Amino acid sequence: MGFREVNPKMVEAAVTPGQRLFSQRGAMLAYKGEVSFTPNMSGGQGGLLSMIGRRVANEDTPLMTVEGSGTVLFGHGGHHVQVINLAGDTLCVEADRLLAFEGSLQQGTMFLGAQGGVMGMVRGQVTGQGLFTTTLKGHGAVAVMAHGGVFEIPIGPQRPVHVDPQAYVAHHGDVRNKLSAALGWRDMVGRGSGEAFQLELSGSGAVYVQASEEKL
Repeated sequence: MGFREVNPKMVEAAVTPGQRLFSQRGAMLAYKGEVSFTPNMSGGQGGLLSMIGRRVANEDTPLMTVEGSGTVLFGHGGHHVQVINLAGDTLCVEADRLLAFEGSLQQGTMFLGAQGGVMGMVRGQVTGQGLFTTTLKGHGAVAVMAHGGVFEIPIGPQRPVHVDPQAYVAHHGDVRNKLSAALGWRDMVGRGSGEAFQLELSGSGAVYVQASEEKL
């Protein structure tokens, strides 16, 4: 199926019998054909664990299962939409930035900053960044949202990338992530972005960042 970028803020997806799409609730802008939209309380393809991860991430709105025969236009809040095609690898994406994805992808959850230990958990709370990201693995397409456009930054061996946690959208590849402090605790008062914290991504792959620190 895949997604076709209609413009920077809208994508079109073909829905065919026997195949499913999952989308964020409220993401459907228009559709043609015999297409149904059903709330998916189990969290898509990830089942119960995926649902729990989404609840922990404060994402109470269920995904919508999209089935039938026709075409659907997706978009949300006038945000920039970026299509990412996966060829067997895993994409980690902030749950609230996930617009829609193909049902061929296996969904799960991952703690962002897990490799940063207990302090990573504390810092994740302070920055306001969601502690959990959604993981999508396999072959298929994903549409993600961001403020002001998305820029892809390659991650290479011995060349880690440091990202403001609030500018982080997604990453893929063989990548390790670590949330660390860039300032002392006294200097962090009143600072919740990359001024005080950095998300370090190392290994081999790519990270997607948005042009604004504004949360969706």
